[in-house]
Amino acid sequence: MGDGRRRVLLLGSTGSIGTQTLDVIAANPDRFEVVGLAAGRNRALLDEQAERFGVPALAQGSEAAEALVRDVEADVIVNGITGAAGLGPTIAALGTEAVLALANKESLIIGAPVVKPLMTPGRVAPVDSEHSAIAQCLASGTHGEVRRLVLTASGGAFRGRSRESLAHVRPEEALAHPTWDMGLMVTTNTATLVNKGLEVIEAHLLFDVPFDAIEVVVHPQSIVHSMVEFVDGATIVQASPPDMRLPISLALDAPHRIPGVGVPLDWTVPQSWTFEPLDEHAFPAVALAKLVGEAAGTRPAVFNAANEQAVHAFHAGRLAFLDIVPVIEAALATVAEESGAVDLAGVLEADRRAREAADALIASSGAS
Repeated sequence: MGDGRRRVLLLGSTGSIGTQTLDVIAANPDRFEVVGLAAGRNRALLDEQAERFGVPALAQGSEAAEALVRDVEADVIVNGITGAAGLGPTIAALGTEAVLALANKESLIIGAPVVKPLMTPGRVAPVDSEHSAIAQCLASGTHGEVRRLVLTASGGAFRGRSRESLAHVRPEEALAHPTWDMGLMVTTNTATLVNKGLEVIEAHLLFDVPFDAIEVVVHPQSIVHSMVEFVDGATIVQASPPDMRLPISLALDAPHRIPGVGVPLDWTVPQSWTFEPLDEHAFPAVALAKLVGEAAGTRPAVFNAANEQAVHAFHAGRLAFLDIVPVIEAALATVAEESGAVDLAGVLEADRRAREAADALIASSGAS
């Protein structure tokens, strides 16, 4: 733009990330202009957003979103689409000159064999609060000085619960997240800790740190969003009240910070931050995700696809909460691993086969 504003193309505009991205843009009209919007099923809200921001370029559905990416010139493309549907738009975005503000972690995780080679330096800005925090903390040292990354986890709706106590939890209980306002899939993934497992794989891919140097710690207050420990023993943390507008703003205008986008911590009142080790017996998804990430290839695609099918089955009353991760494990054992180089077709085929396998496993489980 001749006026210096950054042109933003927003995919997944009606979801949680999308609506908060528009909040940031609306509060900073001198910095940003919305040049395109794409959404899923909520056409009414999409039309309302288009009218509010004066956006002529609209798309509905992931394939239409890909076309929009190719047709509309933008400085930043925000991928806030949920799940595997975001893979095509991520690949399309990396084929442009725009910065990809990535909230759709699944597209990087399942499509790593295709996406990772396209990620030239400075092209991808993480939107997840944990990865935004790590990126900020990494400014304190060089890559070779990093000892480990420490991702914080809220613990989700069932933090502190024993595995045995989770046998009969209901979908509405899994959606009762104590801190964050997210959609059905992400909130449920937070309850199972699958989301944190996916974030561990994402951290490995974004920052080129080995899995044995990535840890997870439970931090219920969600104030410290992640940490980086350096070889000299120093640990740098990024702390702020839980508000996704801060990491969104950094991704929209990196490396610049936008004044007033978030509310700072209040140091005039007493407060306590606690950190607890992850109970891997009750929540085995993180350990499984590390194994999947190490295996690479199409394994992450199988992990993600099976989880998505299991989560939908749980909310439909066809699968017990504690059976979600076992369905993922069984799908990983059922779907043969691709050998040799993996291309986009191989990733998509693994995704398809994993969904079929998961559906069959769910149908035979008899859980309700």
